[in-house]
Amino acid sequence: MIDVREAPSPARKRHWQRAAATRARAALDGLEHLVGGLGTGILAMVTLLFLVIAALTCLVGIGLLLLPVALRVLQVVADRERARLSRWGPEIIGPEPVPARLATALRDPAIRRELGWVLCHATLGLFLGLFGATLPLYAVTNGTFPLWWYLLPPDEASDSLGLVHVRDVPDTFLVSLIGLGWLVIVIAVMPGMAWLQAWPGRRLLSPDPDTDLTIRVAQLTATRAAALDAHATELRRIERSLHDGTQNRLVAVNVLLGAARRTLGRNPSDAEAIIDRAQDAAEQALAELRAVVRSILPPVLAERSLADALTALAADSPVNCRIDAEGSDRCAVSVEATAYYVVAEALTNIARHSGAENATVKLRRRGDRLSVEISDDGHGGADERGGSGLSGIRRRVEAHDGTFELVSPVNGPTTLTVSLPCGS
Repeated sequence: MIDVREAPSPARKRHWQRAAATRARAALDGLEHLVGGLGTGILAMVTLLFLVIAALTCLVGIGLLLLPVALRVLQVVADRERARLSRWGPEIIGPEPVPARLATALRDPAIRRELGWVLCHATLGLFLGLFGATLPLYAVTNGTFPLWWYLLPPDEASDSLGLVHVRDVPDTFLVSLIGLGWLVIVIAVMPGMAWLQAWPGRRLLSPDPDTDLTIRVAQLTATRAAALDAHATELRRIERSLHDGTQNRLVAVNVLLGAARRTLGRNPSDAEAIIDRAQDAAEQALAELRAVVRSILPPVLAERSLADALTALAADSPVNCRIDAEGSDRCAVSVEATAYYVVAEALTNIARHSGAENATVKLRRRGDRLSVEISDDGHGGADERGGSGLSGIRRRVEAHDGTFELVSPVNGPTTLTVSLPCGS
């Protein structure tokens, strides 16, 4: 009996490829986090030594002068770790500056938590950073060992741990297999090590729940003010569009119809020409009125998905634009309208100011967040203060309690990233 086995389907192959790419990306991110933590771990070790010296010299009085300085250095290093962790997850807000009085500073719960963090990070965090930076070196040196082993003295030709003493070429391939094993270990343990290194910082450097609630109330107050400001700006825009465009057209229609009525008895042919002009003005007014209505809430969002609406928007852009959208889950109408507005305004800016030939819009739904990324290959240098509409995008996004990030170095490329909460 012949055993005929089915070849893996293309869908299954793509699934495994995506899984492998996701795992490799997670390992690279973990390595990046560990190396960054290694830097703050070295700073934490230096700070810890400074604190110990300051505490010991208190016995002779000098430490009373050194301790306030050491506590300020501690807060600077802790703030650096907060900034590092905030780049990879939720933002961590730092406490108030160190109080001037030493006794008050030592009673501050935030200072005590920072002391606990510096002890953990100067030991466990530093060890994990060193170990995480060493593992990829083992994988690379052992994996490429057959290419350069002959350059080593015979008594030093071995793998990174000295387990295999290399005497000939077959031994080098055994070392390469060990390098492959190190690579598997790197992919498997890097994300977990990065999480373990960051855990004390997220646990000890975050503010008290009461402080966090106060900050959150302040943020909501600011976003509510931004929402009201964005609403007022939108009303002014609609009023200006109606006043400067549609209203003027309708006034022209009224004037032309009056002129046609007065001319009708004397010269019917002239009256017919005036009526034709009035009809053209009425059609223009109707077109402008439709444009104003579409700018309030694009009907295409109700008829089709956000991805389809953005595709139609990209088709009308003078710059070659590609839409990369994943998933078809719908969000709240206000969120989709904001995302549509962001892309429309960004593509307008790209066409007017960037000198780009190509643009890409990436749309992703991750849990309760909708992420929109617009990038172009233009000359860069975009600035919110340049009056290019970017400040309006920020206000509209922040009114939804979203985040706005712009990266636009001189000579490009420019990337605008917006994240909006859209519910689970």
